[in-house]
Amino acid sequence: MTPYHFSVTLHEDFSSAVAKTKKALAEHGFGILSEIDMAATLKEKLGLERDPYLILGACNPGFAHQAVAHEPAIGVLLPCNVVVRSHDGDGVTVDFMDPSVLLELVGEEKVHRIAEEVRTRLEMTRDSIATATS
Repeated sequence: MTPYHFSVTLHEDFSSAVAKTKKALAEHGFGILSEIDMAATLKEKLGLERDPYLILGACNPGFAHQAVAHEPAIGVLLPCNVVVRSHDGDGVTVDFMDPSVLLELVGEEKVHRIAEEVRTRLEMTRDSIATATS
């Protein structure tokens, strides 16, 4: 695990991994606010080919509301990004940003507690993805 994210690697096709990730996020209270197809964007803008790489902007509305109530400018750090990326036929990795690390930038203690709870839910999401059957 690196300091700013945690991951799980799946040995299945990309579209199944994306579906499994979206389902697990929803089961743990996260909606998807945005989807960025990085591979398609790089192809369109730069003519570059790369393995599938999707950035999901995940948000738990209740926690987002609480965070904004305590720190109105916190929106610059939202939503929580979840990356689903394929790599050289060796599976698909799902990376989760660690909100508790990112929110160390914020001095508000109440926001830190919210970030820890969001991290716990994202870890539960990761664990659900790891154990779910395709």
